Amino acid sequence: MPLSTTAKQQIIKEYQTVDGDTGSPEVQIALLTKRIDRLTEHLKSHIHDMRSRRGLLSMIAKRRRLVNFLTKTDKTRASDILKRIETKN
Repeated sequence: MPLSTTAKQQIIKEYQTVDGDTGSPEVQIALLTKRIDRLTEHLKSHIHDMRSRRGLLSMIAKRRRLVNFLTKTDKTRASDILKRIETKN
């Protein structure tokens, strides 16, 4: 279930580090978090959808790797993005 273009642009504007930034770890983590939330809601009503569950697990793993990378490179940025994402949920 991909995000709509407007939702994706809104998330990018909110989490970008500089103007025009679309690939920073912060933006990627925020986009993955939104997709994970949507897929989690889908799986609550479609319990036996194993293909979507596998995709969800791969997205969670990818987000975890991005957070680990950001923690290794800049701990303050990593803690900031985690705080911002937790307050949204």
